[in-house]
Amino acid sequence: MKRIALFSSGAVLAAGTALAAPAPGHPLHDFAQVVVSHDGKRVATLEADVPADENAEPAYGIVIRKIDGSGSPITVGLPCKGADCVPSSLTWSPDGQHLAFVLKQPTAGKTGKPQRFVYAVDADGTKPTRLLAFDGTLDRLSYGPDGTLAVLATAGAHKEPGATQAAAKLTGEIGENEDEQRIATIAAGALRFQSPSDLYVYEYAWQPDPARIDHARFVGTAAHGNGDNNWWVARLYAFDGPAARLLYTPPQRQQLADPVVSPDGRSLAFIGGIMSDFGSTGGDAFRLALDTPEASPAVLQNLTPNLNASVTSLSWSCGGDGLTATALAGSKTELFGLGGANSGRPSWTGEETLTAAGRSLGIACGGGVSAAVHQTFTAAPELEAGPIGQWHALTHANAGQTVPATATSVTWRNDGFDVQGWLLSPKGAPTDMGAAKGPMIVSIHGGPSAANMPGYLTPRGSSLFLLQAGYRVFLPNPRGSFGQGEKFTQANVRDFGYGDLRDVLTGIDAVERTVPVDDHRLGVTGYSYGGYMTMWTVTQTNRFKAAVAGAGVSNWQSYYGENGIDEWMLPFFGASVYDDPAIYAKSSPMSFIKQVRTPTFEYVGDADVECPMPQTQEFYHALHTLGVPTQFVVYAGQGHGMKDAGDRADARRRTLAWFGRYLGHGSTGG
Repeated sequence: MKRIALFSSGAVLAAGTALAAPAPGHPLHDFAQVVVSHDGKRVATLEADVPADENAEPAYGIVIRKIDGSGSPITVGLPCKGADCVPSSLTWSPDGQHLAFVLKQPTAGKTGKPQRFVYAVDADGTKPTRLLAFDGTLDRLSYGPDGTLAVLATAGAHKEPGATQAAAKLTGEIGENEDEQRIATIAAGALRFQSPSDLYVYEYAWQPDPARIDHARFVGTAAHGNGDNNWWVARLYAFDGPAARLLYTPPQRQQLADPVVSPDGRSLAFIGGIMSDFGSTGGDAFRLALDTPEASPAVLQNLTPNLNASVTSLSWSCGGDGLTATALAGSKTELFGLGGANSGRPSWTGEETLTAAGRSLGIACGGGVSAAVHQTFTAAPELEAGPIGQWHALTHANAGQTVPATATSVTWRNDGFDVQGWLLSPKGAPTDMGAAKGPMIVSIHGGPSAANMPGYLTPRGSSLFLLQAGYRVFLPNPRGSFGQGEKFTQANVRDFGYGDLRDVLTGIDAVERTVPVDDHRLGVTGYSYGGYMTMWTVTQTNRFKAAVAGAGVSNWQSYYGENGIDEWMLPFFGASVYDDPAIYAKSSPMSFIKQVRTPTFEYVGDADVECPMPQTQEFYHALHTLGVPTQFVVYAGQGHGMKDAGDRADARRRTLAWFGRYLGHGSTGG
């Protein structure tokens, strides 16, 4: 179940960079991807000014800068313009002289599907060359050590890759023709596939051949069958041409992410842990030897056992002792090396969010230097670069941007766990416990394997528009979240809705001991797993006076057969619904539906693969029948990611109206 929130409450781990409406005369500038050249001399980014019209999408472009800050930024000319012209997958050549990228362009034709191209430009942004035109999807473009380009390609794709994308219409024999995403190299304007046709590859890395620079293989995570559904059972493979050799099969409660190969090609590092979504990364760091004979047992080492944090990304290119990890540790981001005398000891820590891929917590590295987009709840995103912890600002694009809010990390104990969350308050809100009490909205993140982090507050997010209406906003990270280690992340297994709700409720108690919050004017909201938790919460307590559930799950038993990603459920429930229906019923809001008294607004996209529309319809039907105040909106053509800006804006307006009806807008100081 995806962690992507329709309204980002700050930054939800791997949820994407928050966007904002512009300040007068000064549009907010967004950064979506950062890549550093292998020689450490240049950094390329995807970036855009965000339109003032919240119904409009930003149009991203490619900008190249020198790491030392000298010279002027270079904007790469693209053969198309507008928000429908979408560059992605920036990658530098090994010598740092060329930058390649994927470009999605709208095309006229019978299918109406966009076409993909691969282009390369010189390091100064000139001499654009088209390298490939392709009828299908392209992702994760990457140069190999010999200068060859590789990419993940899906020929004739029926939909955009990923379960958050809108579903293809179900017609004909289901399962007869599955999309298969394969590793391919690009040469002479054509693709040569390097992985089998019966494996869907999710992530890959080049594996250099120590003996021959002109020969490289690949390692990657892959699974048979439907790509949307089977990431949760993906295994590690080595690929050499069309052949695949199995390297590692993880246990059920471990998913695999971020495979990276050492420069000498002899070892592979990856993140392993219980993860509810592809792209929402957290767990322990593992190292696997690749230079053992094929018949020998693989040598696997957990590099971060008992870590009280969640590793979110890995890199071999940051300098130091080799492998560098980024991790979420409570309210803080940490960077540390894995190897050498200081292994595991943070080289930098800060209460801010660092991103390079626009989705996951992490940094971009090359030539021993790093670059990342830095932001907090109240400091707008800016690009910084340099050795780790010695960064200098490369941009001041958002200088002068401010938000009328304050953010405080809140910690509390519950059931033997240390739990953390964030309290956001309108600027000037009283802290004196003798002051008049005001309303508060509790926003529960998706996942469940994700976390609320310090992302810049924007009108397009789920917090600032509520803060501007006079509400405080509480963002808890209950058990099941990243940030406290694997034991904490796995603590909601076979216990959905119980321990995590206790964490949320005791977190509210902790907030109410520190600031004047009116416990009789509490609201609750969430999207995806947060939508489920909202539905669940109103069946378990009448403490909240209004609720808004986006793309939730009301009945785990019927959900099992309706969604397109049922493999994600087995690690968390321990068995299929057919083998253990009771464990699914135990956590289903529908099992307790007659206890609901809280007015609840629900919304969902009609093409949602992850949390299908009938789940929300079932909850709405029950509340409507039982006479509980409710409202239900279905957004046409929208998947779990709710791509249309206008629909997202409409849901925000309805959310604000719903809370206003049952909680009151409060005052700016409330």
